[in-house]
Amino acid sequence: MDGNGRWARARGLPRSEGHRQGVEALRRTVRHAADRGVEILTLFSFSSENWSRPPDEVSTLMGLLRLFVRRDLAELRDANVRVRVIGERAGLDPSIDALLDEAERTTASNDGLDLVIAFNYGGRNEIVRAARRIAEDVAAGRLAPAEITEAMFADRLDTAGLPAPDMLIRTSGELRISNFLLWQSAYSELVFLPTYWPDFDAAAFDAAVAEYLGRDRRFGGLSARVGG
Repeated sequence: MDGNGRWARARGLPRSEGHRQGVEALRRTVRHAADRGVEILTLFSFSSENWSRPPDEVSTLMGLLRLFVRRDLAELRDANVRVRVIGERAGLDPSIDALLDEAERTTASNDGLDLVIAFNYGGRNEIVRAARRIAEDVAAGRLAPAEITEAMFADRLDTAGLPAPDMLIRTSGELRISNFLLWQSAYSELVFLPTYWPDFDAAAFDAAVAEYLGRDRRFGGLSARVGG
């Protein structure tokens, strides 16, 4: 969800207004994804590198997170959305950690759209934490190095139990994935849109889905299409 700051700058507005409009885009996207029958939607809400931003901007983002949970949690629960949070939880402000726990706990019994929120998340950090867990099992004698498999490694990631994403959308025209779901997106279809995130709407969502549906997914094998 990229481009909040540039959206605001293009309109002569403070970056905080861009982030506020970004939250509105988030609401639209969650509702539309549920309407379209999407089973799992993962949103990169705050990266582990975002803490290096100016303190006032970080404060604004934390305030918006609190507001989103307090304003939208009941709607998410009633819409049968289940919230799951991925990312490093150790060292978080206790009030933020409690808020994330509340979101997961309140929606835990839902079985509709899985809304995965990547908060204080970084793909490299996630892989390192998974490797550390495996190393601890090896050191404790619970696991032999020869027994380590890709599936076993995936089970130690934050996304354990979730399938790999079919499609990864990045807004704002940037052509990189910026440390997001590095392991999981190995065979995801990447869709890059020039739209700044606050302008992302149902039409942009549907356009990305249409592009995805036109792709030929081979997963390293031969095309299933005639002549592939």
